[in-house]
Amino acid sequence: MPSLLHMGSGAPPFWPRIVSAVRDSLRQVPAGSPVTLVAHSNAGLFLPTIRSGLDHPVTGSIFVDAALPARIGPTPVASPELLEFLRPMAVNGRLPRWTDWWDEADVAPMFSDPIVRQATIEEQPTLPLSYYEQHIPVPDGWDDHPCSYLLFGPPYDDDAAEARERGWQVAHLPGAHLHQIIDPAGTARHLVELATTT
Repeated sequence: MPSLLHMGSGAPPFWPRIVSAVRDSLRQVPAGSPVTLVAHSNAGLFLPTIRSGLDHPVTGSIFVDAALPARIGPTPVASPELLEFLRPMAVNGRLPRWTDWWDEADVAPMFSDPIVRQATIEEQPTLPLSYYEQHIPVPDGWDDHPCSYLLFGPPYDDDAAEARERGWQVAHLPGAHLHQIIDPAGTARHLVELATTT
């Protein structure tokens, strides 16, 4: 799994750094070996550019409680409503950690273990506001391979519904947005099933 913790350093555009990080992480995988891409949350927006930037054949893409890229044309990272919410939080152009955006009542249910919660919070980067102001290219034909969606729950119901409209297989594993850290085994089972049935 590539580390994307430093993707917000430097000046925009940020998406080429993400593609490079994924490509670099696959250097140990033999050339020609097929891979399945799995993206959670906001990372779903980058799957088209990641796929087009890889030398390895991509046999599947799985979106896990994730935002979907536009069908055609560049994808904005954030909606105008989200940008309006974020701009007042920025200090010297940088946002607080993601878990600091929300009330405790929203954050607490995502963690069942205080040690895991602390580790997760401490690992989070503080991203620049300009990260959310960028548009990510969507190469034509990026989805010419099986794509699927694993939904945990709201607010990603609409994304799951759109994935279904696109003809993708959709599975539901009920949970909060960070359910993969609460039920890693269950999440892995669903990912393997989606990867093998699509």
